[in-house]
Amino acid sequence: MQAAKAIVDDLLRSMGVIAISTISKPPADSPDTQLIEITGEDSGLLIGRRGETLRVLQFMMNLLLSRNPDQPEGRVMLDVEQYRHRRTQVLKGLALRVADRVAGSGRAFTLEPMSAAERRAIHVALTDHPRVVTQSVGEGDDRKVMVMPRTGDALPRVRPNRGRRRPQGQGQPRPSVE
Repeated sequence: MQAAKAIVDDLLRSMGVIAISTISKPPADSPDTQLIEITGEDSGLLIGRRGETLRVLQFMMNLLLSRNPDQPEGRVMLDVEQYRHRRTQVLKGLALRVADRVAGSGRAFTLEPMSAAERRAIHVALTDHPRVVTQSVGEGDDRKVMVMPRTGDALPRVRPNRGRRRPQGQGQPRPSVE
């Protein structure tokens, strides 16, 4: 873990950012993950728009860490001024509001594209909801969470239409009308 902290400190120094990194206890939902918390004057810079800079810093730190053969296996997570915790709380609130809307209207609702961690927060928040289910749809950076009404015991499956249409005459034969 000290190697990860050293990498983070080097990255911060190279960026000219005034901040301090500390090793923190892991999140309750990921006990096998190590956490490094960053605090300081330039914390907003480190978070970036919707946490994008923070995600890139974490990726770079884990990439550099994986090149060290003496480093034990495991994921190291970065957080700045508890941004991830606050963002997760906001997403849980959003998930519950959307679930109420979907349960009341009976119509599915698709959220905006999100990172994998943010989609996971929505899925976890609604896992035990009695009236809705969730499913990720889309590909790549356009992947979204769809919140749908629960239909009995069977979970509805959505197959995304990727803009392709089946050519006429292919697929199931049409019954002849005589």
